[in-house]
Amino acid sequence: MKKELLEERKQIVYELICDDLYVPMKAKEIAILMNVPKAQRHELQEVLDALVAEGKVEVSTKGKYTKGTSPNLTGVFTAHARGFGFVTIEGEDEDIFISESNTNGAIQDDVVQIALVPSSGKRREGKVVKIVDHGLKTVVGTFDKNKTFGFVRPDNPRINMDIFVPIERSKGAVTGHKVVVELTSYGGKGKKPEGKVIEIIGHENDPGTDIMSLVRAYGLPVEFPEKVLNQAERVAKDVTSADMAGRMDLRDWQTVTIDGEDAKDLDDAVTLTRDGDFWQLGVHIADVTNYVQENSALDVEALKRGTSVYLVDRVIPMLPHTLSNGICSLNQGEDRLTLSCIMKIDAKGNIVDHRIAESVINVDRRMSYTDVNKIITLKDPEKTEEYKDFVRMFLDMKEVADLLRAKRRKRGSIDFDFPETKVILDDQGHPVDIKPYDRNPATKIIEDFMLAANETVAQDYFWQEIPFVYRTHEVPDTEKIKKLSTFINNFGYHIHMGSDEVHPKELQKLLAKIEDTPVEGLISRLTLRSMKQAKYSVECVGHFGLAAQYYCHFTSPIRRYPDLQIHRIIKDSLRGRMNEKRMEHYWKILPGVAQQASQLERRADEAERETIKMKKVEYMESRIGNEYEGVISGITNYGLYVELPNTVEGMVHVTTLRGDYYNYIESIYEMVGENTGKSYKLGQTVKIRVIGTDKLVRRIDFELVDPKKEEEF
Repeated sequence: MKKELLEERKQIVYELICDDLYVPMKAKEIAILMNVPKAQRHELQEVLDALVAEGKVEVSTKGKYTKGTSPNLTGVFTAHARGFGFVTIEGEDEDIFISESNTNGAIQDDVVQIALVPSSGKRREGKVVKIVDHGLKTVVGTFDKNKTFGFVRPDNPRINMDIFVPIERSKGAVTGHKVVVELTSYGGKGKKPEGKVIEIIGHENDPGTDIMSLVRAYGLPVEFPEKVLNQAERVAKDVTSADMAGRMDLRDWQTVTIDGEDAKDLDDAVTLTRDGDFWQLGVHIADVTNYVQENSALDVEALKRGTSVYLVDRVIPMLPHTLSNGICSLNQGEDRLTLSCIMKIDAKGNIVDHRIAESVINVDRRMSYTDVNKIITLKDPEKTEEYKDFVRMFLDMKEVADLLRAKRRKRGSIDFDFPETKVILDDQGHPVDIKPYDRNPATKIIEDFMLAANETVAQDYFWQEIPFVYRTHEVPDTEKIKKLSTFINNFGYHIHMGSDEVHPKELQKLLAKIEDTPVEGLISRLTLRSMKQAKYSVECVGHFGLAAQYYCHFTSPIRRYPDLQIHRIIKDSLRGRMNEKRMEHYWKILPGVAQQASQLERRADEAERETIKMKKVEYMESRIGNEYEGVISGITNYGLYVELPNTVEGMVHVTTLRGDYYNYIESIYEMVGENTGKSYKLGQTVKIRVIGTDKLVRRIDFELVDPKKEEEF
């Protein structure tokens, strides 16, 4: 149909639908009303589709057309392995559900235009009316070779279609190779997407190929460009007297670093002394900006990476090792350039004064969390003797950290004390053990000191009214907190909400009440899921989780770009260079830096979680048939999630539960057998048997072991 004729007919049909006397009709009824011959009804359908695409007209699930009540929305499509998807609209908290019949050929990461359609539930639903742009450019998967062509089966279950690869574009890949394929065609109705192999990662059975496949899938940059490496070599010179000129010389202060045994990028050191009735706490952070100049090749690459990524078998650093493990690392016995936040703390944990300065330090001792904990908690005689010159300072640090933590708790700071997962690998990269890795008192000392420095720096620069990058955490959505409140009522707990908002102190009280109870892990996780994600912002809107008005990331410039960025701002301010032109420059670039850093942080977090999930599945592959006790950590309408003490989580599918039917009651998080009366609740301890694994979709399957049931059936 010609464009002019289409526009004319759109106007006629739209006026009909907008008429006050019009009642919702199907396309066939409209055709009869307008006397459209059967042979031309496809043209009417074209007109109606165009009006729907523009958002002027909406179509119900029963096929009836009405005047559009909302304009088309544009967002990013996230596919689900089962065919449906969600569209994320920038600036909106809730995604829009897209049923399988309404995806209109959209695939993972497509930028799409959607029209809202009537919804049977509370969640908004939409229909893809136009694919604006394909966000997916490359796919990682397993190659299957035939005689004259090949197929790539995507690793990402959200991409639920194979990619056709002509044999001449396969780069010599053979069956079982993990490959990166570049999409050359996105296919269509009845036609598969097409692509060409641009990289062979390795065979799926080769050590390390699984992790590297994830690295490629997430687009994580591994190798540094030669230009960046050369620049790192040039700037990584030993500290000279000229470098130290004009800085506070703190080399005679008793200084230590306290980190994990495996840490190589030591970017923070601490000092503590008594000054009359006050404590003087020094937090000294590597001055990375001395070596990474703004807009240099190193800086551009660091911004591109945003953060270091910590995977189970490797670290992908933000900066080359020459800097991160060398001149920027606060290594024992070596002069190092730093930025110091020196705080004066009273007996109640109040920071009554502070100074931020460029400095130079020389670390007296490189300590580990394990050794410090042996001294301050276990009173280990061997370690106490080995570090006798530092024991008094470590004990004092514990005292000051306790003061700072008590002060934060008083104002409502929330402390989620989840055990991290520690995956132990053998030389071939196979998991040999998985266990929870808890924070110990020495870890908490450093956390408390870093939090104090981050808050102090953020407050100082907020009141200077100059451009800055803050770490923000907004107040949770009221609806999510209400759902959490409804759930915890079933366990005898409640949350007080005032003016439709919750104060962090209420959540802190809840976590204190459930401490050391069987439901602690469960309710803690649900509480965390009810909160918003922290992010970087040029607006200082506070940090809900920490109950802090001012907060930033100052303490890790080796591994986080926002820290590096604010170090530049601090140094410009300290050196009197923060003039109007410089401020204008920062106001221009910082919103983009904050947004990009937030996105890259989420990418890194997802990649880290996925590698852990992958190794958990691999670990349980050799334990099929084993029985364990665990806790029900989640309930859905298709089964139960059970978490084991070692943090491994698996699913008991509803089809393996004995009883004809189980009803999923979301309001109380319980699954009840219609015929058996058997119920399963969140937090309940159950015994399970491992019955299967699927490494591709990162799934572990359990079945319940119930002696009583075995007797009944």
